[in-house]
Amino acid sequence: MKTNLIDHISIAVRDLDEARKVYENLLGLELDSILTVPKEKIKIARYYVGETALELMEPIGEGEVSKFLETEGEGVFLISFRVPDVEESMAELSNRGYKLIDKRLRSIAGIRYAFLLHPRETNGVLLELADRGV
Repeated sequence: MKTNLIDHISIAVRDLDEARKVYENLLGLELDSILTVPKEKIKIARYYVGETALELMEPIGEGEVSKFLETEGEGVFLISFRVPDVEESMAELSNRGYKLIDKRLRSIAGIRYAFLLHPRETNGVLLELADRGV
């Protein structure tokens, strides 16, 4: 499997409006979109820095992001790496003996993605593979 692009970095925040002020005022980032993802129980503010997206994620219920905030506090929740085909990459990693979190693809707004290993196996950061659909 080969990846040479970070698709996005997601930061867990308690208050999306307050976090937006920091990133927009401090860095001059322009908001690309706001997306609510009920199945993931998050609301996302997305920015682009070159080809890489920066996401601020606020929980909207009990889920992985709310659990992360309770145990770790605000901070980097995941790094997503772009691959040509998530399914092929998952199959390759599985064949190499990795026990992946996701056995099936997830999808949001035309982006297919899958979570790899538990963060305790990847230095405390959740890793994700993403593609733009094939």
